[in-house]
Amino acid sequence: MHTLVRRFLIALTLVLLLVFGIHVLILYLAGSPLFDNSIVLSYIVNFAMAVAIYAVLFLLREKQKEQLGFIFIGGSMFKFLIFFLVFNPIFKADGETSNLEFASFFVPYLTCLIIETLSVIKLLKK
Repeated sequence: MHTLVRRFLIALTLVLLLVFGIHVLILYLAGSPLFDNSIVLSYIVNFAMAVAIYAVLFLLREKQKEQLGFIFIGGSMFKFLIFFLVFNPIFKADGETSNLEFASFFVPYLTCLIIETLSVIKLLKK
């Protein structure tokens, strides 16, 4: 496995586990349900999509170097499509999306986006 890919996977895994732990701790301290709102599914899906997007970018890093930024943006748009197709119907089942439901998707999404962005910057510098 290439060093950049290994570093990305390690960083993504460790940071997401840390953020998930903090997220659940905050829910616990607030007296909110810990594993409602598809929180585990959201972290897993965001992790899988981040890995898939980075893998595509890594594979195309030499042949499509000038297009990697656009491909990255396309990957982010794909994540939002998944949100609207998978999570939004679950969250809207009761007629509204609560702050807890929003956070259960947005926190792992933003975490993955930050790790992906930093990793893609490193990829582009190589």
